[in-house]
Amino acid sequence: MKFIVSSTYLLKHLQVLGGVINNSNTLPILDNFLFDLQKKKLTVSASDLETTMSSELEVESDSEGVIAVPARLLLDTLKTFPEQPLTFVVEDNNTVEISSNHGKYALAYADGNEFPKAIEVANPSTTTILGDVLATAIAKTIFASGNDDLRPVMSGVFFQFSPENLIFVATDAHKLVKYQRNDVQASEVAEFIMPKKPLNLLKGILAGSESEVKIEYNDSNAKFSFENTELVCRLIDGKYPNYEAVIPKENPNKLSISRNQFLGSVKRVSIFSNKTTHQIRLKIAGAELNISAEDVDYSNKAEERLSCQYHGDDMQIGFNSRFLVEMLGNLTSEDVTLEMSLPNRAGILTPSDGLDEGEEVTMLVMPVMLNG
Repeated sequence: MKFIVSSTYLLKHLQVLGGVINNSNTLPILDNFLFDLQKKKLTVSASDLETTMSSELEVESDSEGVIAVPARLLLDTLKTFPEQPLTFVVEDNNTVEISSNHGKYALAYADGNEFPKAIEVANPSTTTILGDVLATAIAKTIFASGNDDLRPVMSGVFFQFSPENLIFVATDAHKLVKYQRNDVQASEVAEFIMPKKPLNLLKGILAGSESEVKIEYNDSNAKFSFENTELVCRLIDGKYPNYEAVIPKENPNKLSISRNQFLGSVKRVSIFSNKTTHQIRLKIAGAELNISAEDVDYSNKAEERLSCQYHGDDMQIGFNSRFLVEMLGNLTSEDVTLEMSLPNRAGILTPSDGLDEGEEVTMLVMPVMLNG
């Protein structure tokens, strides 16, 4: 088995695939990349059993074979090469020899047949979506998903597909984000929960991508295919909470404000808040928003006044500043709208501008009880 490939072309693909590999694996074979050579087509795969990702590369070769190559060692070596052709030759003594312009490097390989086979997605439903649209949907929601091992359904992003639209939802019970695309549809109704790790991989690869992504899914697995790459992952099992029920419908108090001003103010004031609650207080009256925080234990306090547009009753409401900062930082609009009903009901944050045609973002943040 022998093939020739460009060093930077190979490195670019392996760095993406390397994101799948865990730092500590139960099976030693998972510390490797699987190289499957079929003449001029080299398929490289990486897996952690839950997620398997593979890319097809074009190489110069007329041989065939399957080997598993140590991932860390190969990546560290490739990073040091300037652009040049590398020749890989599998030797009889269980090593693969890499020849560059200046030297030779031998690494021990493992039997490729020990590498776990990728999951087949049986009888799938299929939806096609533009790469950048999917990456945006993930980026807009994934930060709001939870980390609680006891509630695994909330540790992923909920995909809800229908012939009307595609909806992506994430929540950790304190904050919730619903991202909706009315300009993209699925052929049939489907719902599934995607884990974080494969989503982060997809987000990184597909940002700005103009290529189509084919999503195939059944009850237990999903497969994403685009250009020369495939990602297959196991879905999170369980029923997603009824998120529509927690979004308050009647919110008569409506605040509109510059996003950057609001974000800057919350960041500054929250430095003076209690380090365990991160509580800030919003006091809204007329066209003025007063943002304050106090850490009684250390006698630290801060207060800022911002001008805003406000329709509704004067009110005071408390929020965890970290959630507000995350949400405001995740939006790209000039202005945002915060809709509220009562100090003990969730506030709804939406961008006032800057959305594409057919794009909707709804962010919900739970209030915290104000003391005193």
